[in-house]
Amino acid sequence: MMAKTLNSQKLYTRMRLWEFPDQYIIEPTDGSSGSCLAVSRVNGSMTLVDEVPHCSSVRVPKIQTVFGVLGMLKLLAGSYLLVVTDRETVGTYLGYPIFKVTSLRVFPCDHSLRNSPEEQKRMESEFSYLLKVAEKTRGLYFSYDVNITLSAQRLNDLGDETKLLPLWRQAEPRFLWNSYMLEVFSDNKLDPYMLPVIQGSFNTFQSAIGVDIIDVTLIARRCTRRTGTRMWRRGADPDGYVANFVESEQIIQLKGFTASFVQVRGSMPFLWEQTVDLTYKPKFEILRPEEAPRVAERHFLDLRKKYGNVVAVDLVNTHGDEGRLTRQFATSVQNILSDDVRYLHFDFHRICGHVHFEQLSILYEQIEDFLIKNRYYLLSEKGEKVEGQIGIVRTNCVDCLDRTNVTQSMIGRKMLEYQLRRLGVFHAEENISTHPNFDDCFKILWANHGDDISIQYSGTPALKGDFVRFGKRTPEGILKDGWNALMRYYLNNFVDGTKQDSIDLLQGHYIVSVTRDMAPSAPKGGIEAIAVSTV
Repeated sequence: MMAKTLNSQKLYTRMRLWEFPDQYIIEPTDGSSGSCLAVSRVNGSMTLVDEVPHCSSVRVPKIQTVFGVLGMLKLLAGSYLLVVTDRETVGTYLGYPIFKVTSLRVFPCDHSLRNSPEEQKRMESEFSYLLKVAEKTRGLYFSYDVNITLSAQRLNDLGDETKLLPLWRQAEPRFLWNSYMLEVFSDNKLDPYMLPVIQGSFNTFQSAIGVDIIDVTLIARRCTRRTGTRMWRRGADPDGYVANFVESEQIIQLKGFTASFVQVRGSMPFLWEQTVDLTYKPKFEILRPEEAPRVAERHFLDLRKKYGNVVAVDLVNTHGDEGRLTRQFATSVQNILSDDVRYLHFDFHRICGHVHFEQLSILYEQIEDFLIKNRYYLLSEKGEKVEGQIGIVRTNCVDCLDRTNVTQSMIGRKMLEYQLRRLGVFHAEENISTHPNFDDCFKILWANHGDDISIQYSGTPALKGDFVRFGKRTPEGILKDGWNALMRYYLNNFVDGTKQDSIDLLQGHYIVSVTRDMAPSAPKGGIEAIAVSTV
């Protein structure tokens, strides 16, 4: 237990980190009157102090400005403090500033390692290297004022008491990137220091249509349950959590109204993998196919609980090695299909080829009734909920990157046009393409969104991005796709294994032991048990 409690739940927005020989002192410098946090460099233990200690040594302590505390990792002998050392403003979410982490740093609290056995020192050195890799983590976003782990609709549906809780207590654990790292801080009741962060993407633009000024925002929230890199995280785990699961929320604000539309992407929900073996395209391996229906059922039960009705759009090839995956997907969901859960296979490559992406209109015709029926979230200028989204489109290809982003951008475009007609900005036959400036901004918005998600999972921007960005395939885009495909091959085989270990370490999925000859156990308690359920 901490010796004293903090006097405010407001997050500190700027701090000064002092590096003393035996401890780090984090001092709020944003005008807050809260206590300083002292972190031992021997074992990572934390206490609150009233002021920065007087420096008695000749050596002047290093001082650095920090903009947030991400948490702490406890490894074999040492603990490691993670902080935000630089940020940039990228826009606003429902009127509140949103920041992107442009630099983070790991501060070791490992002086006790000096007395550790040599084998333990060796392993700790390997973990320290993985943390250096972690310092390069891309796509981290946060707010000091609003809970960005929740969609606008779910945020609006929070109870008044919940909205008064610290942001980390309100957070959706699936999308809280630093959930595991915050556990030590939650035990010590350090709310003003506990900065909740998401991994994903945040892009926005403002444009005019006639006399109407429209703000459009697109947010990606990456799920931490089965996070990782392209070839090293495929399919689902036995609990139904899938690789590269990302929630994308498109928000518009105009005339005092706020409208939001959410869709998701994620790997095919059964056990399958691709073993990295230096071949350009390793074969897919379906694991324990007899368990596939149960795993898929768990996955869709979770989607139903969180989003309502579901239509699963599978863009994978009918033939070849991909064909085995799509057949397994169709078979796995056969017993759970209903009016609430639909499965639709659309062979993207066969129907659209490599250039005729306008053929996606065929797909839209097949899901238009679902989109109209399940609607979107709409808040009036008086702050009253007019509509609620009661269903979700779940899209996948093999990687859930390239074909998926082209398809999701099409769906996002159609829903935005539907909303603008509802709000009286568009007449019945009007669409986005009739407003070139707005159209260009919208294409760039989704192209950047796809690139951000792709870089985090595969290491390169999305393929087919020229169509999303320019509305057509270009020779330059096709050449760029070829280069990025080769880069993915290199990264998959020679870089992503270490990156995967680093991700697992940060998320608490890595076995931290000298021998590592044990199976990882599922996390229990922690942030998950403390955070308020928002379902």
